[in-house]
Parts: sequence; C-alpha cells; structure tokens
Amino acid sequence: MSPRYADIDAADREAVAAQAERELSSEEFAAYVDQPMSPEELTGIYELLDWFERKYPTPAARLAYARAAYARWTGRDRRRLNSEAR
Repeated sequence: MSPRYADIDAADREAVAAQAERELSSEEFAAYVDQPMSPEELTGIYELLDWFERKYPTPAARLAYARAAYARWTGRDRRRLNSEAR
C-alpha cells in the first residue's frame, strides 16, 4: 500500500473500494451520465484543453503524444521493446 494512504483505516478503504467498484444498473448509469455539466466542470475541461493545445501545438505533436501514451498504457514502450530485441 502507498504510504500516502497508510493513515486511512482498512475498513474505510474497503468501504470506498466497494462503492467505487460496484456495478451500476442501467438506470443508475443513465441518471449519472445524463446530468448536465456544471460551469466549474466545463471550465476545468476547457482549461485542460487549452493546456494540451499549448503543450502540443500541432496535430503531429498531439499524435506523437497519443502514440507514446498508448504505448505506456499497454506496456508497449518502444524503447524497451527495441532494447529487448537486440
């Protein structure tokens, strides 16, 4: 366990995990996703988009980021794969 969560009671961690991992009914899911976004949520999304577009200003830069992120997420880091192939 991460030291970050060491001071949290095990029963509390289990309760949160159970809530987070429970399966929603179709009605519960629809009720959640059909809610409009708050102005704060929209502002946060636009701020993230602005940041991303400044950090990766061209379509090529965004595609390169997406490819590298996908490789990390799937465990297909090209540098690692290339070094293993040698």
